[in-house]
Amino acid sequence: MKKVLVIEDNDDIRENVVEIIELAGYTVYSAQNGKAGVDLALKHLPDIILCDIMMPEMDGYGVLYILNQHPETSTIPFIFLTAKAEHLDLRKGMDLGADDYLTKPFDDMELSQSIESRLKKKERQQKFYSASLDHLGALVKNVDGLAELKNIVHERKTRVFKKNQVVYYDGDKGNGIYLVISGCVKTIKLADDGRELMTGMYLAEDYLGINALLANEAYTDTATAIEDSTLCLIPKDLLEQLLSRHPEVGREFIKLLAKDIREKELQLLQLAYNSVRKKMAEVLLRLQRTKAKDTSGFKISREDLAAMAGMATETVSRTLSDFKDEGLIEKTASLITILDEPRLAKMKN
Repeated sequence: MKKVLVIEDNDDIRENVVEIIELAGYTVYSAQNGKAGVDLALKHLPDIILCDIMMPEMDGYGVLYILNQHPETSTIPFIFLTAKAEHLDLRKGMDLGADDYLTKPFDDMELSQSIESRLKKKERQQKFYSASLDHLGALVKNVDGLAELKNIVHERKTRVFKKNQVVYYDGDKGNGIYLVISGCVKTIKLADDGRELMTGMYLAEDYLGINALLANEAYTDTATAIEDSTLCLIPKDLLEQLLSRHPEVGREFIKLLAKDIREKELQLLQLAYNSVRKKMAEVLLRLQRTKAKDTSGFKISREDLAAMAGMATETVSRTLSDFKDEGLIEKTASLITILDEPRLAKMKN
């Protein structure tokens, strides 16, 4: 039976929440302040935690911070219970690593659905970890090194980045590599005139920041979520220990980095020498290769297309309109579906 911890200083709210959750079949522990909540979390290791923000003894931010310092509690899904007046303070909580929030007053259905969705998401993430690391494991011959990498990832907590939220900035200290669990992240460089050049696009099972890790330098571009995305940060110190003990793992990261460099070199050549139509055809085909297998098209803004192709947004609009008129693509708002891939492929050659 799944265990839920409720930390709430208002007696009426706490008792009501506990009753609802118990009726749903969960084992529930409750605390009336942050300090008692931390003690219960460390003692019982619940599957999920619901916590108020403003409380005596210790507020919700303090609870989340302390639990993140303990490996056994750092990966537990954490949901803030917040009053509407505290809504503007939620970003602080999300930056600390909270997974979600419920705004008071909430009804029984909202509460139950929030708990269920977070628990299911954690189960899916655990399955994804195994699949993505097994993919790397097919390349890594040292079983001990792979097992250690798996343990490092399993012990880390994921973080949700909302659409257009920055993961890291150009010049930030490289503090590890990010594994994309779900969603899509772009990396960009800014020109002197303020224009963006998109240097990469990363989907589920891709790693960001390998070059900064291996070169022991700051990040050299800015990473931003194109859509709501879930990422896992694998800390630099843990990876360095792993790579020193198991060079085979390091060699595979170097291969991933080399592939990324080759793609960037090809992109620069295309930006320098290709015509507008060739550039757009190449970008669309690249996006087609990286889209989810169970979807017919992909979503991308004019601005991101312009950054990828090195064009003005007006040029992007005209070129897409031409492609649509020629029956090469279908476009509805930001959703693009390729209708004639062979003709686009022939155009870029």
